[in-house]
Amino acid sequence: MQDHAIEYLTLSQEDLIKAGAFDLPMAIKALKEALFKFRDGRILFPDKIVQIFKEETQERINCLPATLLDEKLCGVKWVSVFPPNPRKYGMQNLSAIIVLSEIEKGFPVCVMEGTLCSNIRVAAMGATAAEVLSRENAEVIGFIGAGEQSKMHLLGMKSVRPGLKTCKVAAKDAYEEQDFIAQMQPILPDMEFVACNTVLKDAVEGADIIVTGTSAQAPLLKADWIKKGAFYSHIGGWEDEYKVVQMADKIVCDDWETVKHRTQTVSRCYKDGVITDADIHGNLIDVLSGKIPGRENEDEFIYFDAVGLAYVDVSIANAMYQKALAVGVGRKAYLQESMIFEKDLAGKIVL
Repeated sequence: MQDHAIEYLTLSQEDLIKAGAFDLPMAIKALKEALFKFRDGRILFPDKIVQIFKEETQERINCLPATLLDEKLCGVKWVSVFPPNPRKYGMQNLSAIIVLSEIEKGFPVCVMEGTLCSNIRVAAMGATAAEVLSRENAEVIGFIGAGEQSKMHLLGMKSVRPGLKTCKVAAKDAYEEQDFIAQMQPILPDMEFVACNTVLKDAVEGADIIVTGTSAQAPLLKADWIKKGAFYSHIGGWEDEYKVVQMADKIVCDDWETVKHRTQTVSRCYKDGVITDADIHGNLIDVLSGKIPGRENEDEFIYFDAVGLAYVDVSIANAMYQKALAVGVGRKAYLQESMIFEKDLAGKIVL
């Protein structure tokens, strides 16, 4: 009888870490390759589907597909974002699952935990931007927000700017800052960590690289706090006042056409007529490809806004999957061991 089994690999977050897939350089490499492949029409990237359950808190579940044509692999990220989770339940606000399918027969090959990949993608995007837009001699990084995105972003920034020496962090509650430091200090023992005791200004002033990683929908970051020559990686929604956008010497996005239709500060500025298309320097791929310049002097304040591109998630997920395959990590599971009517169904069907 013909084998009609459909087998796939399941990878938990623990499996991925065991496989060595918590790898920022690997993710950055996969991200850069994905940006170039998408530019060259080698990736399919349809619109995402968003289901918002509470407008005021933006609690939602998104479905984000993409296909890597060269790799003959289709993937989808099913991601939930529930901003109240940390305060209501002491849990992260984001969780995700990623499904990868081959496109010869259309069968799944992997189902993996997607939160690690999603957070790594955010960090890899910010780090890739920092590599070409931040000052090479950057030493101080400042965070508003102390959650998983901020922690991941620090690792990404340190990967491309190893000269970073000091990390300042401000959060809504002082205990969040202490948790941030307690978790990150052992990973980055060469860095000095400064808890700002919820004073946001102290985290930003003097910082060469600024990151806002909160779920707030309010202008927390003030333009007056930002030093000349700083690089700002904006990874949330509405976290900075309009003046921050207006004072930028260059505004670079992961994808401006996508950003302009969302709810980030840059998007709000565009919709309110504060800026126009002409005020956007370009997309990150344009800088990476040499189409437009990146940083041109030490005094430029450069604003980077990333909305998130699912084809990058799928590309990084594939790299993680390949790493797990190479070392034999994960558990095999069956979608089916045989087709429906090849099974013994006697007495098992309800009519």
